[in-house]
Amino acid sequence: GAMSVDSIADLSDNTSKLLEALQLSHPHELDPRRSLGKKKALSLNPITWQVPRIVDRCCEHIETHGLQTVGIFRVGSSKKRVQQLREEFDQGLDVFLDEHQSVHDVAALLKEFLRDMPDSLIPRELYGAFLSTASMEGPAQLAALQLLLFLLPPCHSDTLHRLLRFLSEVARHAEISRGPDGQEIPGNKMTVSNLATIFGPNILQKEKPGEKDVGAMNFEDSAAIILVLQRLIEHYQTLFMVSPEMQCHILRRLFQTDPDVIDYLLRRK
Repeated sequence: GAMSVDSIADLSDNTSKLLEALQLSHPHELDPRRSLGKKKALSLNPITWQVPRIVDRCCEHIETHGLQTVGIFRVGSSKKRVQQLREEFDQGLDVFLDEHQSVHDVAALLKEFLRDMPDSLIPRELYGAFLSTASMEGPAQLAALQLLLFLLPPCHSDTLHRLLRFLSEVARHAEISRGPDGQEIPGNKMTVSNLATIFGPNILQKEKPGEKDVGAMNFEDSAAIILVLQRLIEHYQTLFMVSPEMQCHILRRLFQTDPDVIDYLLRRK
């Protein structure tokens, strides 16, 4: 929503890719198919938060109305109502989910969207790499997961971060608690393990929807998917945070490989 501050049209295609990696320009502006003969100004605006409206609205609805709903994501929903909501979102309508919508319908809609994405939330080319972290432990496992998360395209990264924040909040309300005046507040019984079991196969997919029977997944892969998603939910805050040390390391490397770009960005700053 900000106005363009400068043009980097004169920079080479490799440099444009670098800026895309740094998330300093909109990906559609860096399309490699664009004509090299045309000067097209690239914006240095910060990238907007790239989370599909359907994901954000579903998460917000459940955070507002469903955190105390027992068995959320496990209790059945109305297929007809879910299909109607799905069609409204597909048509690009500005769908508002309020207290009149069933929490179970919204939960089913969120699961369906993640399951049926043409390109899964964690890209399929990274499926094996993410699963390999299941055999690791402690800081080494988290370090490997963090580096893999840094490889995600911005829209996948933003959406996964939003989803993990939401799932962490759901798990925080899994157990029975007490309100300010001592009244008992029921838990939703959806622990991190339960959520990872339900969402894991929707986020980490080896095959495209319909290509292979989901039931054919072997037990080892299934167990690894659950463990990996469990770690992502438990540690999402630190996993998505780039440390000052890593930023300095990247900056030093870029000074060696792309000093002109770094100088340009520092002058803009």
